[in-house]
Amino acid sequence: MKHLIFLLLLSPCCFNLKAQKTNSSLKKGQFYFSWGYNRSTYANSDIHFEGPGYDFTLANVVAKDFPTPISEIKTYLNPSLLSIPQFNFHVGYFFKDNWALSIGWDHMKYVMVNDQLSSITGSISGQVSSPAITVNPNYAGTYQNQAFTINSKDFLTFEHTDGFNYASVEIENYHTIWSSKKKNSKLDWVNGFGAGLVVPRSDVRLFTVGANHFWNVAGAGASIKTGLRWQFSKKVYFEGIAKAGSTNLWKIQTTGRAVDKASQVISYLEGYGALGVYIK
Repeated sequence: MKHLIFLLLLSPCCFNLKAQKTNSSLKKGQFYFSWGYNRSTYANSDIHFEGPGYDFTLANVVAKDFPTPISEIKTYLNPSLLSIPQFNFHVGYFFKDNWALSIGWDHMKYVMVNDQLSSITGSISGQVSSPAITVNPNYAGTYQNQAFTINSKDFLTFEHTDGFNYASVEIENYHTIWSSKKKNSKLDWVNGFGAGLVVPRSDVRLFTVGANHFWNVAGAGASIKTGLRWQFSKKVYFEGIAKAGSTNLWKIQTTGRAVDKASQVISYLEGYGALGVYIK
């Protein structure tokens, strides 16, 4: 995962050096809007839980995304259900020829694999939180990097499925690498970087207590992307983008009580396809 992210981060810089002399027809003053869908993969992550009576870390937790199957095509085509799949929404403005500033909402989904084998370091008391939650006696104790099965029945379920939302501002650069003789179709190489806030809706049950919590600003992150944008008419385009990012979530809701929280760093690779239009 780390090597893939490094290569993705490096590739736009290398390409940019070679493509400086390539011109583009994307002009200052243009706007664009796009909507698409994504898949993502996550590096293993340590998750730290803390509150009255407990302070522990689960190491190298495995998680995956949760895409809506293509077989459920009605979910993608019904306007009232468009936000259920893992979607991407971006609006951009060209503040200079070939350079755009965009704002975006990447709705990814992060689901911890239930009942997986991890390792645990820290301590858990017989009663935790406030008001008190009685913990299964099998979990009470002090741990030091011990093998531990994350039991979904009475210990932990953990996901950001509504979702793992990344609200970002990005700077993008465009280079036309091919255009038709009639100039009505072209292919642009897109490179960009950005930063933003992570606004998850976390569905967590810790020691059997929790909920599908409301959205909250849980952390922040940074990302870089590269991809191709095919403009197949004067105003309409399709793009395929690969993005690598790292996020630091320092305030994840768990039981729903202010005294309890979790934190983790999530690194990810995301790929998405989007249909967009130029305005002006």
